[in-house]
Amino acid sequence: MSNPFDFVGRAILVTGGSRGIGRGIAEAFLAAGAKVAVCGRTEPDELPSAGGNKVSFVSADVRDSKQVEKMVDETVERLGQLDVLVNNAGGAPFAEAATASPRFSEKIIQLNLTAALHCAQQANRIMQAQESGGSIVNIASVSGVRPSPGTAAYGAAKAGLINLTGTLAIEWAPKVRVNSIAAGLIRTEQAHLHYGDGDGIARVARTVPLQRLGTPDDVAGACMFFASPLASYVSGANLVLHGGGETPAFISAASVNQGD
Repeated sequence: MSNPFDFVGRAILVTGGSRGIGRGIAEAFLAAGAKVAVCGRTEPDELPSAGGNKVSFVSADVRDSKQVEKMVDETVERLGQLDVLVNNAGGAPFAEAATASPRFSEKIIQLNLTAALHCAQQANRIMQAQESGGSIVNIASVSGVRPSPGTAAYGAAKAGLINLTGTLAIEWAPKVRVNSIAAGLIRTEQAHLHYGDGDGIARVARTVPLQRLGTPDDVAGACMFFASPLASYVSGANLVLHGGGETPAFISAASVNQGD
């Protein structure tokens, strides 16, 4: 069997691919030989690169459906086709549900759910017309499969994204496969904003059974699997990528009560 992770000649679009998890995904596909485009509202000073190759940057605000359509068309014009879309753009700052403004919540849901739908629709338009079809990977979150205190709208949006994944997998088959990744605690350049300083990150890591936070490379590996021939019969799936999850609080509480 030839190398299933050889992406030479394949065209990949990663939304929000200039930093954090998206940057790691873009660089992994570049290293595997793919042609990669990333999008964002502002072009960074340094674009993702690997193996002597650099991504193509397309300016777009994914919350604007007209810009999304233009972004996908420009990507196809530059790369010649579109084989894989990774819906990575997203995120949310901490905000208590009781005091979050309606505008704030709407913007969070727009970025983390409806923007992904618009990007997927435009990618599907291209992929359905290609003989080879295509693959869409939605970057969701464990916040979509468990309570999400402090980021209620974000968690609800990611839950919606996971549900959307299964629906699109049915509607767009057999040409286009659609899968999602429910990412857990991932260490990026902005991890300190969520988990605190170095000591805070270390303490959080100890709550994970694998004793570390995930990395952008971990997410990238899952994306490459979904985009590869190894996943040719995988569609509508949600891969929970969380290092074993979070140790239930009752375990440590019980240990204290038992004098351990």
